[in-house]
Amino acid sequence: MKKFITTVAVLIGTSVAGILTWRKIESDRLRNDLWSEAERVSAEQDAAAAKQAQAAPAARG
Repeated sequence: MKKFITTVAVLIGTSVAGILTWRKIESDRLRNDLWSEAERVSAEQDAAAAKQAQAAPAARG
């Protein structure tokens, strides 16, 4: 009976550790995807602002 309880405890512990690890990996993956998208949008906005800044002096002259 003691061996059965030990085995069940190990299985439950391993399952919980696996689920927590999986959640952490998925959370990190999602965070990285969001960070990459934010960098892409920021680069697009910087490019648009630079293009607008170059066009503004030409319009005045």
